[in-house]
Amino acid sequence: MSKITRRDFINGALMVAGASMLPFSRQSNADFSSLTPSNYPPALTGLRGSHPGSNPHAHARAWSGKSDWGPTTQSSDVYDLIVVGGGISGLAAAYFYQQKHGKDKKVLILDNHDDFGGHAKRNEHTVDGKLRLGYGGSQSIVEPKHGSKAVHGLLQDIGVDVSRFDNAYDKDFYKRNNLGAVTYFNKAVFGQDKIVKHPYCNYPNYIEGLIQRSKLSNKAAAQQAPLSEKGKQQLLRVLEGGLHAIDVPKEQLNDYIHANSYFDYLKNTLGVDDPSILKMARNSALDWASTGTDIMSIAKAKSAGAMGFTPKAVYDESTPYIYHFPDGNAGVARALVKKMIPKVAVGRNAEELVLSKFNYEELDKSSNAVRIRLSSTVVNVKHGSKPENSSEVFVNYINDNKSFQVKGKNVVMACYNMMIPHIVSDLPAEQYAALRLQTKSPLQYTSVGLRNWRAMKEMEIGLAMSPGNMHQAVMMDFPVTMGGYEYTKTPDDPCVIQMIGCPYGEVGASRSDQYRDARYKMLGLQFKDYEEEIRAHLGGMLPKELFNFDRDVESITVNRWGHGYTVAGPGDSVIVGRQPFGRIAIANTDSGAESDAKTAIDMASRAVNELG
Repeated sequence: MSKITRRDFINGALMVAGASMLPFSRQSNADFSSLTPSNYPPALTGLRGSHPGSNPHAHARAWSGKSDWGPTTQSSDVYDLIVVGGGISGLAAAYFYQQKHGKDKKVLILDNHDDFGGHAKRNEHTVDGKLRLGYGGSQSIVEPKHGSKAVHGLLQDIGVDVSRFDNAYDKDFYKRNNLGAVTYFNKAVFGQDKIVKHPYCNYPNYIEGLIQRSKLSNKAAAQQAPLSEKGKQQLLRVLEGGLHAIDVPKEQLNDYIHANSYFDYLKNTLGVDDPSILKMARNSALDWASTGTDIMSIAKAKSAGAMGFTPKAVYDESTPYIYHFPDGNAGVARALVKKMIPKVAVGRNAEELVLSKFNYEELDKSSNAVRIRLSSTVVNVKHGSKPENSSEVFVNYINDNKSFQVKGKNVVMACYNMMIPHIVSDLPAEQYAALRLQTKSPLQYTSVGLRNWRAMKEMEIGLAMSPGNMHQAVMMDFPVTMGGYEYTKTPDDPCVIQMIGCPYGEVGASRSDQYRDARYKMLGLQFKDYEEEIRAHLGGMLPKELFNFDRDVESITVNRWGHGYTVAGPGDSVIVGRQPFGRIAIANTDSGAESDAKTAIDMASRAVNELG
């Protein structure tokens, strides 16, 4: 086992298992100044995201119906609101409740992870003494100018000034360093390690400022791909294909592309049968679409920028993809927590909080109106009497393998909505069934701390599509400098690179079956398995004279989300599933059938208003 495996596995993965059992908020005598990376959640490396220890109780409840959790300690505290789930939607629900009913209202937020923010996860890497920030999930505020009144009001109140990103995001970074979108073909799948300076798809389009246009013509890009002559001919047909290749009357085209499969289009319209090209095509949309393109319609594949459709020059000219804190939407989550628990950190607005170290001892103090209790998995939520008449709701949760019960006047379920039928008692049958139809796609965001990025510069890699690897995309992190934090300046400086993976199941299987299979395989891997994959990926992609894994990789944080992006159930199941039930309302992006911070906030606002 190599040096980095030992360091990260011991200080990361194993420490996480222990940290998940530590109620940070209850160690009232702890010295905040003594916090180290081993007990400060954002600085933990190894297996993160839904880290080891965060899901066993939920799985026991959902998979085997476990209900006996041993003796239960009942709290005498009564909360005006209990929020289940401490992601952006749960935090926003607490914020909106206090805004509506008064800042003296008592709110308890329960979350099964050892950090708040949900998918808005902050990754800290210290490389050669320099702090490098990354994100482990929720990435950016998408099109904030199009947000609702509730979204704009919340962001303004917590000190998020979206206009700052116009200057904070270095749009010239990629051009200045000649970094573009390439494709890395690995030896294990394609027969040789090779980089071709063409992305073969539109996925890199969302990175503002990246040199989008390939330096190669479609013909040259097809010829340089490590394929057979027959495969190169087929690849060229795909690259020069598009809707014009479909032989149907113009007035029928729109219906046709929505009703017909993208893979059928590749195979039947363009005559593609080369497995390597189909693999490239399947991995060409990644997390834009939450599935492999093998189960997409032509219209869906086109909108997701799949291989064979003309790339757009920019993501969106009116609302560019630049609204990204150095730690992603963890910047929003941290600003929300600071707003409700002022003593948790120093900083007057979200930008000033970028480098602020949070005191986790403040989160669950009894003197707080809002308390955040981490490592606490809710296993049962039940009204005190008939839901239509009840004035109280009892919430049972597990912390440190012990059972506790708290009482609230109202509850917002801001957790994974498909878990709600397993933990909320006596739901109406129709609502129960609707919630069971919802699901989430598995997703993996890995951040890697590098001592330098000379090799990335040499290979002109801003983003590398990698269809043969676990992580189908590798990219330089977003070039954002703000709040005293400086993005990496030169190739000799430390940096963070992001590796994005969307695991898929068997080709052609149903979406739910693919998710289930991929989730099972992903969560079955140990950190050493991920490290071996990352070692092979970077070692094969980057020139050996400039990159040595053991020398140049300082730290790895693997953020695994078995339940990542929201995928709505069929028809109106989302509307039926999110209906209020007695004193219980439902938030989270699941209830809005979207996967972005604005939806999380909107769903929180709606849920609080439904409580009255």
